[in-house]
Amino acid sequence: MVPGGPNYSVGTTENGRKFRGWQEVLVAGSMGQQSLPHGVWGDTRTTCQALFIYLDHTTNNETDRVLRLVEHAGLWTLPEARVVAVGGRAGVDAVLLHLSLRNTIHAIYLALQQTTFYRHQPGPYLYPHTYQGDSAHQSVWVFDRCLYCRQGEAAVQSIVSGNTSSLLSKPTLFQEAPGNMMGRELKITAISYFPYVDYTRDTDRSLTTVTPKDSLDVRLITTFAVAFNYTFTMREEPGRLWGMEKDGIFDGMMGRLQREEADLCTIAGPSPERLKAINFLTTYPSDFMTVVSLKPTLLPQHLALIRPFAAVVWVGVLVGVVVWGATLWVLQRVWVWAAGGHGIQINTALLYGWGALLERPPKHPSVSISGQLLVGFWLVFCLIISTGFRSSLIAHLTVQGKSKPLETLEDLVHTDGWKWGIEPWLLTGVPIEYLARHTDPVVQTIYKLMETILVDAALQKVLNGGFSLLALENYIRIILDSRYIDSKGNTPFLVSKKSFPIMATFGWGIRKGAPFYGPFKKLIHRLDDAGIISYWTEELITRRVKELRAKNLVNKVNVLVDTTESKSREVVLSLDHLQSPFFLLFLGSTLAALTLVVEILVDSRSETV
Repeated sequence: MVPGGPNYSVGTTENGRKFRGWQEVLVAGSMGQQSLPHGVWGDTRTTCQALFIYLDHTTNNETDRVLRLVEHAGLWTLPEARVVAVGGRAGVDAVLLHLSLRNTIHAIYLALQQTTFYRHQPGPYLYPHTYQGDSAHQSVWVFDRCLYCRQGEAAVQSIVSGNTSSLLSKPTLFQEAPGNMMGRELKITAISYFPYVDYTRDTDRSLTTVTPKDSLDVRLITTFAVAFNYTFTMREEPGRLWGMEKDGIFDGMMGRLQREEADLCTIAGPSPERLKAINFLTTYPSDFMTVVSLKPTLLPQHLALIRPFAAVVWVGVLVGVVVWGATLWVLQRVWVWAAGGHGIQINTALLYGWGALLERPPKHPSVSISGQLLVGFWLVFCLIISTGFRSSLIAHLTVQGKSKPLETLEDLVHTDGWKWGIEPWLLTGVPIEYLARHTDPVVQTIYKLMETILVDAALQKVLNGGFSLLALENYIRIILDSRYIDSKGNTPFLVSKKSFPIMATFGWGIRKGAPFYGPFKKLIHRLDDAGIISYWTEELITRRVKELRAKNLVNKVNVLVDTTESKSREVVLSLDHLQSPFFLLFLGSTLAALTLVVEILVDSRSETV
């Protein structure tokens, strides 16, 4: 094995000795499988780029056993690694078409007439400059492993033959990464999720093939097929399972890639566990999670009287009246005790404070200087409070207020009696990992109290009030714009502008070691830099909304139209605006009547006694 490519490099053997240059790995039957990858690829600080396999007088069984060891060492995950095999002509196909080299792009076989090519020296070193015999006259045949030459399948082709000196006339024995896949069929597993993936099922059976429809991934896959000359078969993943991990084993689409039952999966999100089992090709920005709620509703007009102040201000004013009245009564009592005269009753002091607050104070203020000082500051307080109340009351009477919009997870958690839900198919991949593993108490509460519900039922519950739906932004945008909007653009739903990402990005999952991963990555970056992907995304969403609305699929709902704004700047206050003072008058009259009954009963009992 050659660390560092064609140049010599420095590494460390297992016993701590330094080596420089080429390293020979002797695979013994006693070598444990855990140490095999380290033994083949050497120190992780070096970049192993070439693997030399010397097969001297080996049988087919022994060759297969050696190559299976190479597979266990992880060669199939390194498609860019160079592989050079040396042996007799009879073993060419058995080596270059072996399963262990299924992903290897650069693999050649040197078939020598005289296979005693190296002279082994004691110790863990291999000296390539020591030969037996005259190498210049030694016959050699060089064969290359072509990835797609046999109608998209791997094949063996001869590069050069002759003596070893003829190899010097060959510029390079390794071909570039193939850009032409020669009609190879890629197996694609998919889940319907517009605008990224759309298709129609060919049959009702599980794992059925599908007929792709115009969508973002289909456009990209078709563009790649033209560029790299491949065909593809797309199958639907049963149950819309992206893939959950358990003990290192995935189910769903990730599991098919891990087992190499598929070459590529459509839209998916990365996670640390997934990146250990598959390669991930970043394709487009992730779809953010958003909160769908009912638009703010009009607040009841009979509460307009108390709406100018917050609850804490009302409590403060009420406590202030009582405390101030009690303070005035105490001061007057102390004054009477010290200087004589007539004091005031506690109810008179309270009514004085209440009258001043309503700008109708009694005519006779306190005769003491301390009482007058207290009254003076109270009048200033009443002026400020009453002015603020009047100005705010006018605004609330003329323009009807609305409820607070719910746009964040914190709003959902902190609203009493509020509920929320999410679609079941979103809990088969990265979203459930985000919600279940998040350390934020708000997210933990959202996950703990969240219910699973289908989108149509969820939107109906949103319309009924007290419920919100967590959904991906582009996905729910298409549903709302095509089915829950009228001709004037009104909709009863509010999609939060404060969406949040649950995945770093969206892209394709590709089986580990796939040789086409590198070329695909270069092309997707070129399309992204040119702005093609973002343009296609918006175009597909706009077109789909127009198509659905043109087919009369608009859902008949009661769209809330804001009628609180008048075309005229002057607003004539009606009974609807002023219903709160009438309710207050009725409440006061009722309380006065009840108080009168209590007074009569108390007075009649006292006369009887």
